[in-house]
Amino acid sequence: MAVDLKFILGIIGNIVFFFFSTLPTFWDIIKKKSVQDFSGIPYVCTLLNCALWVMYGSPLVGFQMLVVTINAAGCIIELSYLIIYLLFATKKIKMKVLKLLLLVVVAYISVVVLVLELVHDKSRRKLIFGTLCVVVTVAMYASPLTVMSMVIRTRSVEFMPFLLSLFNFINGAVWFGYAFVGQLDIFIAVPNGLGALSGIVQLVLYAMYKNATPVKSVVKQQELDAVGADVKDPDMKPSKQVTHLKDCIHNSSPFVVDIHDTDLNHEDLHGK
Repeated sequence: MAVDLKFILGIIGNIVFFFFSTLPTFWDIIKKKSVQDFSGIPYVCTLLNCALWVMYGSPLVGFQMLVVTINAAGCIIELSYLIIYLLFATKKIKMKVLKLLLLVVVAYISVVVLVLELVHDKSRRKLIFGTLCVVVTVAMYASPLTVMSMVIRTRSVEFMPFLLSLFNFINGAVWFGYAFVGQLDIFIAVPNGLGALSGIVQLVLYAMYKNATPVKSVVKQQELDAVGADVKDPDMKPSKQVTHLKDCIHNSSPFVVDIHDTDLNHEDLHGK
């Protein structure tokens, strides 16, 4: 019964994480043909995470079939996501992610070769790879911290989708439960317990800011209101008012707005 429950929890956890949590993000990227402000770093971290768990569950360390098969599938899925991300990223972002990916691949291969060559006791190998898995998994779950800080700073949840936060929480909670079924696996329990906690924090932030007015929009509106009073001069021709309004906005606002003559109704400058 314990084995069956572990199997079920493992399947649920990975289906939730790999297939549901990231699909909305990449569907949005494909639709808009742009990565926007989405970071590629979490997907590189997740790829490394899956690769390390493959080693942790392999016969070379301590065979766990479910851990190996699901994380091997995870490597393939994350590589697919990275390819999509790189296709729609700008050159600058693309180079940054590719450099990080190259560094991760080289580091991973080096660690695996060194451990397998120098450490022959499987229990010690499990300790080494287990520790690495904990560190990288915690980093993977902590990577949304930058997004969470952006949510607080901008009062916008645009780049912290609800489904991603929800499924991160479910994935962490399910794998946390998996670690306690049968013999306790501390290397699985610790990072996924923290992952579940991270998911809760993200969900709380989403609830707090989902209906909030973004800071950027507030600043823009305040500046437009300020310069609007200045340009509503009855003695100034409409065409000059439009030019003056452009100059005021471009000179005073960090959020540069491109305004064309056709965007403004000359009658609105005098009032109807």
